[in-house]
Amino acid sequence: MEIHPLHSLTPHPELVHVDRPEISETFADSVWRLSFNGSNLRMEFVVARLDEPTPGLPIKGKALTSCRIVMPLSGMIDMAGKLQNLIAQLKEAGAVREVNPAPGPEHPQPN
Repeated sequence: MEIHPLHSLTPHPELVHVDRPEISETFADSVWRLSFNGSNLRMEFVVARLDEPTPGLPIKGKALTSCRIVMPLSGMIDMAGKLQNLIAQLKEAGAVREVNPAPGPEHPQPN
């Protein structure tokens, strides 16, 4: 099944990618927040900065925003498809595998 935003049924221009090496990369440990306002996806990425550990106490730290990206619905759908393809390739290569959660109140065992 393919998913397309309603406005994607209109023809799109043919674009040629132009790399801009002067744009630096931004590292993120994880996605902190995702929200969708009806037309744009907003993503906030964070890096983890851990405090000095104290023996016997839980490890603490901060999640610092490293980047925010806003993209239209069509970009979100395109990104989702590319991520699904990448995950399929990683599974095929044995780099990742699916893990079934242990049965419990949040994940009941199927009958």
